[in-house]
Parts: sequence; structure tokens; C-alpha cells
Amino acid sequence: MSLRAFFSTVVGVLVLLSVVSATLLVVLTGALERMASTLSESVEGVRQAEELEVDLLVHSRLISSPDTPMVADPSRGRTPAEIEVDLHRQLDDLHTYASTDEERQVLVEAERDVADYLGAQRRLSETRQASSPHDARVVATLDAALRSLERLIQINVDQAQAARVLAARWSETANLLGLVLGLVLLTTLGSVVFWLRRFALRPVAHLQRAMRAFGTGRDRDARAPEEGPLEIRDMAHAFNEMADSLAHQQEQQLAFLAGVAHDLRNPLSALKLSTALASPGRVEATPERMQRTLALVRRQVARLDRMVGDLLDATRIQAGKLELQPEVRDTRELARSVVELYQSSEPGHTLELVVPDAAVLVRADPARLEQVLTNLVSNALKYSPVGSRVRVSVLADAQHAVLAVSDQGIGMSTEELKGLFVPFQRAGNAKQRAPGVGLGLSVSRRIIEAHGGRIEVESQPGQGSVFRVHLARVSAG
Repeated sequence: MSLRAFFSTVVGVLVLLSVVSATLLVVLTGALERMASTLSESVEGVRQAEELEVDLLVHSRLISSPDTPMVADPSRGRTPAEIEVDLHRQLDDLHTYASTDEERQVLVEAERDVADYLGAQRRLSETRQASSPHDARVVATLDAALRSLERLIQINVDQAQAARVLAARWSETANLLGLVLGLVLLTTLGSVVFWLRRFALRPVAHLQRAMRAFGTGRDRDARAPEEGPLEIRDMAHAFNEMADSLAHQQEQQLAFLAGVAHDLRNPLSALKLSTALASPGRVEATPERMQRTLALVRRQVARLDRMVGDLLDATRIQAGKLELQPEVRDTRELARSVVELYQSSEPGHTLELVVPDAAVLVRADPARLEQVLTNLVSNALKYSPVGSRVRVSVLADAQHAVLAVSDQGIGMSTEELKGLFVPFQRAGNAKQRAPGVGLGLSVSRRIIEAHGGRIEVESQPGQGSVFRVHLARVSAG
């Protein structure tokens, strides 16, 4: 699993827990709000019903005082008529707090009983039966009204108790859900920490130790285990590839230094021998011998100059400081000058020049282009058997000029062609046939690419090779 997938899963789980928690909180809040509303309505219903009972008793006492004049309510200063108005208002208010059919039905009965009581009191006052203050009809209707109000009170009390029990259950459920969600959250966090320490942090620590050991040079063979999440495995794989590449480059550099030392030693030995032959005290050298010695010195000096030039050019190319001085030149003349140079010094090979009749102009640095051709011709001569033919030809079409160098040498396989232009890398047969450090073709390709061209090669083992340099052609104007 990758870190991205892991953290996406963790975030998804946390979001799911948050959504579930928020949903449960909304449901719990709504339920508690409904229960609080029920409790509030029940309490208000009980208060209104009890106030109705008190007002009924006060009204009955004020009406049933035969020996004293009519007095007002001692608690509020109301008259019996005002108390009757309050009774009707309180009955209307009770309808607001009635929430069940049973409560509404009992409230209707209470209204009827209160109306019967007030009607009985009114009829008793109209008949002026002062001698019977406790009329049976009045007492019966009063008792019925009080019983209806008690039933209404009991219904509200039962609703309040039911709401309290339900609130307790919801509280227990909320506590249980909170405990479960807390355990799930702790389990998730614990799993995240364990996974990170086991599958993410440990591979990172291994990678860090490998990088430190490799970077400080204590262990050039240090490699990071490719384990853990996908991203860390990719990092470890990239580090291992980098370490292998650096180790390979170091091996190539050492081989390059050894090759340079070996290739420099050969011409230097030849120069040392040549100067020893011409030193005082030796037998007087004949003119022919001196000519051969001077020719040998010239070849070795040219060889040293070419090696040093390749090294300098490779350094300039790597630093991005390769300078060109382009001008319009005829590729036929450049090819002819290179062929003439080697015809005088390579009697063992047949050099053939094939050029068209018309000029083939390109815009290029003539010194650099001649350097490339010299390198290609030199390689063709080095890796071709004595007596074979090396052909240098100039071809052209409407847009491109092509300089081709073909030989009948050892050739190269497909695998060898893949690393042909890699710096300091040489094919197995080339290492055995001729000395060199493996920079000539790499420098040549970079020079041609700097001109906007390209180098192509065709080769088969034992059948020779053909190198083609493609450059943009320019018109005479």
C-alpha cells in the first residue's frame, strides 16, 4: 500500500467517524429538545391545571358566604366575575399545551365540568337560595370539575415521567455510543501509529542509514532495502540505482585513468626511444633513419594532441562551454583535406573519397567538423584489417548534407551499439584492437548535435560499420 492510499483511507475513516458522530449528535440533540419541550409543556399544563383548581375553590368560597357581603379574592383581589374570566382564559391556554388525544379529551371534559359548575352557581344565585350555601348540584359539579383537572394533572405528570425515563435511556445510549466511537477512534489512531512505525518509519530509517553510510564513504556497497509503502520503495529503488550508477561511474573513472595512463605511456615511450636514438654519443644516424624517427615522433605527437583535445572537449561539453565559430563551407573540401591527411600516413589501407560534382554547403565550424571527420576516419582505420578499404563520401539532398565514413572492420553488435556514444565506454573488441579512452565518438556526437545535426551508425559484427553525419544544407546565396 502506498502512503497516499493509506492516508486517504485514514482520512476517509476519520471523516466517516466525524459524520457518524455529527449525525448522532444531531439526533440526540433533537430527541433531547423534544423531551425538554414535552417536560416544559407537562410542567406548564400541571401549573395551569392546579391554578384552575385553586381558582375554582376560591370562586366557590367567595360565592358560598351567605352571612358576609361579597368580598374579593384575598390573594389577587379579584371578584368572582373576574375569576370566571380567568377560568375561561386558563382553559384556552391549556389547549395550547395539550399534546395527546387523551389529554385533549380530558380537557374537553374539564371544560364541560367547569361550565356545569359555573351554570349551577349562576342558577343558584338567581333563585337566591342563600339558606343553602352548599347546594348538592353545585358541589357535585365542583367535584366533577376538580376530578377532571386532577386527571389532566395526572396525564401531564405521566408524560413528564415518560419523558424523563426516555431522556435517561437516550443519555445511556449516547454514553455507550460515545464510548464506542472513542474506542474506534483510539483503535484507528493506534493502528495508524503502529503502521507508520512498522511499515513507514522503519524503512525510512534504513534508507537514512544507507544514505549516510554511502554518502560518508564508509560503505560504498550500502543499499537500502526496498520495503514499506510504495513511495518509500520508489525512493529506496531510486537511491539504489543512484548508488549503483555512482559506483559504476567510479569504476569507469578508475578505468579511464588507467586507460589514459596506459595510452599516454605508449606514445611517451616511443618519443623517449626516438629522442634516445638522436642523443649525442649514439651511432651517427642516417638521413633515412632520421626521417623515420621524425615521422614516428609526428604520429605520436598527433596522437597525444588528439587525446588531450578529446579530454578538453569533453570537459568543455560537460561544463556547457563548447564554443563554435560557424561559417559556410563546402563539405567536399573538408572531406578531401581529411582524406589527404591520412593518405600520406596510412599506407596499409586504401582511402577512397567519393564526392559530387556540385558544392555541398553547410554552415558549421570547420575546425570542429574536421575534428569529427578525423575521429571517424581514425576509428575506421584503427578497427579495419590491413589492406581493407575505407570510404569517405559526401551525399546531399534538397535539405541535408550527409558525410559518410564506411569501413570493412570488426563491426559491432546491437548491444555494443547501445553504449557506443557513452563517454569512457568502449566495446569489448575495440578494447583489444586499439588503445583509447572512449571519448572520441561521445565528443563527436555532442559537436554535431551542437550544430543541429545528428550521427547515425549501421554495423554488424565482422562486416564493418558505416557512420553518417547529417547536417542542414545551405544555399550558395
